Amino acid sequence: MLTCAEVSINVTIAGTCEVPGGISVFASLNLSGSGLLARTQTGYLRSVSLGGIGGPGLGTLLIHVPAIGQRESSSLQLPAGQLARFGRGVDECPVDIVLGDPAVPRVAGEILATDTYWHVSNFSAEQTLLVENPEGAGEYVRIAPRRLCAPIPFEFSRLVLATRAGSVSFQVYAPSHSYLDASTVPPRSGAATVSPFSLNEQATYFLVLVALCAPRLRDLSCVAVPTTPQVVERLRVHPDHRRVTASAVGFHIDYLADSKLRVKPPTQQGRLDWKRDMLVSVALRFGLVEERHLALLPSRSAAAAAQPSPPAEPVASGVTP
Repeated sequence: MLTCAEVSINVTIAGTCEVPGGISVFASLNLSGSGLLARTQTGYLRSVSLGGIGGPGLGTLLIHVPAIGQRESSSLQLPAGQLARFGRGVDECPVDIVLGDPAVPRVAGEILATDTYWHVSNFSAEQTLLVENPEGAGEYVRIAPRRLCAPIPFEFSRLVLATRAGSVSFQVYAPSHSYLDASTVPPRSGAATVSPFSLNEQATYFLVLVALCAPRLRDLSCVAVPTTPQVVERLRVHPDHRRVTASAVGFHIDYLADSKLRVKPPTQQGRLDWKRDMLVSVALRFGLVEERHLALLPSRSAAAAAQPSPPAEPVASGVTP
């Protein structure tokens, strides 16, 4: 059976570029192709087919660099098996992706396209790279200094480098991910697998959960969880929940915390709002609430223009297993 292997040959290379002093050899064998990829002293990638393994063509990585300073935006297509270096760049060490900031190393790192994901190497001896998932509600991967060939699983990524003025970044779009076709999985005997989180997306408690997670889904830097009055204000614009009250929202939060997500209080209980924080944390970590669920909420502009609401609805409304 064929397996993936990665071999590193440490050979010192003289030069002035801020790159690791060595030749990295990467062997990649997968279901859709095979080959031997070697980064040579000149920085170019050699690809040698090993033969005997058929399969569909490999995907292409799309890299988009926004306008930085006087430099216009640009895009780069990177076929599988090819690499692109990024950094400030100098005449002796040109790079494919120029990030013109004095805090960015001349050759900060390197991207290697594979099949449905990509690798990134951090050539800096001191700076950490950050790869964010803009669609993942705060997901990110830190690439430590001198880390080589770190696999990035996100379909859409933002690679961020810190600067004195804040940061510079560019986007990386991987090929569409492959998923198992459930219809091809044969039935298995024994007891059925129990879902760890049984949620009804049509229930009011789920709408409350989405309202709690909404700020974090829209802005990764947002750390504040909406208060109960803020959730009430947001939901009262919904045609089916114009009479929702703070007591009703509190009931749904308790129901989610105790029965649905079964969150545990933190070790040091110094805050009364720990349930809301823990609900958001669990929901986003396990993908129970995603960006697509924001469509269940009324628009923020409608909530801002909302009029005083009619009498309250019953507290236990909308609790559906």
